[in-house]
Amino acid sequence: MSSLKSTFKRTLLTIAMGSVILTTASCSWLNSIEDPTEGWSADKLYVEGRDNLNEGNWETARDYYQKLEARYPFGKYAQQAQIETAYSYFREREMSQAIIACDRFLRQYPDHPLSPYAMYIKGVATLDEDDGWMNWLTKQDLSKRDAQAARDAFDIFKELVERFPHSRYANDARERMYELIHAQAQYEINTAMYYYKRHAYIAAINRCQTVLNDFQSTDQAEEALQIMKDSYKALGMEGKVKDIERIIEANKNRPSKKTVQHVIQAPQVEAPQ
Repeated sequence: MSSLKSTFKRTLLTIAMGSVILTTASCSWLNSIEDPTEGWSADKLYVEGRDNLNEGNWETARDYYQKLEARYPFGKYAQQAQIETAYSYFREREMSQAIIACDRFLRQYPDHPLSPYAMYIKGVATLDEDDGWMNWLTKQDLSKRDAQAARDAFDIFKELVERFPHSRYANDARERMYELIHAQAQYEINTAMYYYKRHAYIAAINRCQTVLNDFQSTDQAEEALQIMKDSYKALGMEGKVKDIERIIEANKNRPSKKTVQHVIQAPQVEAPQ
């Protein structure tokens, strides 16, 4: 029995010593791997990051920017690295990460000269968070998308215009706000028609009422009145039908509106300067 115990102890000791040797060897091996960027200045790290950004090497660029921020957290290079990181995610179509990077920049530098740029990227990325941006921005009817994304993006563009009315992104943001208003109105009309076709007339009327309350200046207001009239008629509410007819008649003499195409052109987003 004592011989068995002795053998067992020697085995455990051998395993323990082997583990120590292996750990020591591993540490020595890891220490022998040198970071080629060790000792680089902030300027050199930034230039390398920017060169990779310009070449479309998004992940490599972010690696340089992360090292730059970690080693030189203060100063213009760190600020620029943050916003260019957001741009790299945007170009790589990692929209959630782009939004996170923009939010981080805006929290730290709310009044920075590049803050309008960060807000613009955030707004476009918010619209594009679920689908490919070329598909949505140039082809897909905005009104068929989730209305929440449109509302969130609208608020972002609105804040951009209010806080930075003279920035180079303000005019584009205004145009997107205009299109988003019409798109949200059309979304409500599409939903109202969905309910109407399924004989859910009260639900259809409620959706149309939203258009009349929130988007009364859009072309879709006329469509809303017509759907409401048809819905009340289907419900046998002739008094309401007459009321809607009077409103429609009163609006006939108004100047005709130009039909709005609910498609926003692809943004011309360049790397921040």
